[in-house]
Amino acid sequence: MAHDTPNPQPKGSQVAESEKHPADSEKQFASIVPEDREDRPHLEPTISSISHHDMADVTYVVTGDNDEVYNRFSPHRKMVIVAVLSFCSFLAPVSSTTVLSAVPEVATTYNCDGSIINVSNALYMVFMGLSPCFYGPFGNIYGRKWVSVASAILFLAFSIGTALAPNLASFFIFRILTAFQGTAFLVIGSSVIGDMYKPVSTHWLRMRQHLSESAQRKHGSCLGVTRSSEGRFIFAVTERGTALGWFMSGTLIGPALGPFVGGIIVTFRSWRDIFWLQTALAGTATVLVTFLQPETIHYKRSEELEGLAGSKKARKMWQWLNPFRVVRLYRYPNLLTVALASSSLVWNMYSLLTPIRYVLNPRFHLTSPLQSGLFYIAPGCGYLLGTFFGGRWADHVVKKYIRIRGQRVPEDRLRSCLLFMGVVVPACMIIYGWSVEKEVGGIALPVVMMFLQGVAQLFCFPSLNTYCLDVMQSRSAEVVSGNYMLRYMFAAAGSAVCLPAIRKIGVGWFSTISSLFIVVATVATYICTLYGKQWREDVDAKKAARKEGENTV
Repeated sequence: MAHDTPNPQPKGSQVAESEKHPADSEKQFASIVPEDREDRPHLEPTISSISHHDMADVTYVVTGDNDEVYNRFSPHRKMVIVAVLSFCSFLAPVSSTTVLSAVPEVATTYNCDGSIINVSNALYMVFMGLSPCFYGPFGNIYGRKWVSVASAILFLAFSIGTALAPNLASFFIFRILTAFQGTAFLVIGSSVIGDMYKPVSTHWLRMRQHLSESAQRKHGSCLGVTRSSEGRFIFAVTERGTALGWFMSGTLIGPALGPFVGGIIVTFRSWRDIFWLQTALAGTATVLVTFLQPETIHYKRSEELEGLAGSKKARKMWQWLNPFRVVRLYRYPNLLTVALASSSLVWNMYSLLTPIRYVLNPRFHLTSPLQSGLFYIAPGCGYLLGTFFGGRWADHVVKKYIRIRGQRVPEDRLRSCLLFMGVVVPACMIIYGWSVEKEVGGIALPVVMMFLQGVAQLFCFPSLNTYCLDVMQSRSAEVVSGNYMLRYMFAAAGSAVCLPAIRKIGVGWFSTISSLFIVVATVATYICTLYGKQWREDVDAKKAARKEGENTV
């Protein structure tokens, strides 16, 4: 972000001069401090229900010149755009699980076993993981709007193909193609919100050196800055965090709501009507993004291709679209550790949701898909309730360590998930599995366990997701894409192996193995909170040394 940088001076001379001329110092920061006018509305801090970026070591600077790109749309227009994006973010995750309640019926139609249909769900997850590696760069090159429109149209077309699939092969192909388009909503939606809402706007820790005490109070109030009892400055949450919270809600609630809706449909209608409903939702999304989502990108990289020869254009495009750019990020041990932690939770979620029809219907002598579909309400309500508290808990832990350290370290956010990921989720899974296996506790015990583990997971995801954005902000889109890629690969594995494994070793032992996976991931995450910063610095130092060596040669 471009801004005028004064000539460097010794810190002491800066402070001394600011004390002599406080009025001049205040003018220096006029671009980020609104003038005190009577007609200016009172600004209040906004609290995110999911999570927010906080400030990565207080490095953002927002100036008056750059504010213009974030003020192109009115607050009302931004709310409409966020509502459209939130609806679209709901489609791919909900369509990944709507068919779970109808697996026996789909298997009967195509004369195969239910585990084969679960493989189609696994492949759906694989291509959900691959999609961000391509759609993220495409959005940066050609802009957000038309990439969104193209993916929505293709999602609509492939949903129709799935509903009409005449055989098992075509069913697999159209499901895979639908997954690849649907995940584009998740990547592009996050980028659009980043385009519209400015990041945390403060150069405050350095700015306050140049201001008198009264000016600190005045301008700090304008920027949403308050002081703790220890005298440290605490910063308000931005609009961007709230917008991302609403956007992410669809991705979390969709997987649990899908089987419930699918159970209702397949009880009274054909399983194909599930995909006709998906088609109707996709058609609605296509209309919404076409007419209500404007172009928001600040700079299209396609402008760099103008005037280049064909071969140079192709080489440039490959550099931008090469998916191995994302994979190479896992040279950072902290990113790999957090991706595996997210993957363990997603493995747990899909391996719990996928076999419910086959596990709980026989256990409780249920006969209809609607009855088994009701069980999905429990984790769904858990995810919904956790949405409102998980992010706030993560924010509380971050602020606590800011007060302790006097600065923000990204790894401190991970501490908020350790108790829930290492104790609550594994305990719920073990009790759930063995209560079903040994037929104890009736219906109430597994339902309560599914609800509690749903709540606990939403105390984990906000910190893990936001860490990916905080830790490497210049490449945050690629970090998020890599995280999605790995987590959906594990979701695919969980969906594919859970039913055969439960048939082989029982739901009790399978739940125990899943719990051990989460415990190991928790231990690795705790180690990351201790050494993650050092890991990052070591990798950066090696890259810098390698680059310096190449320049020397």
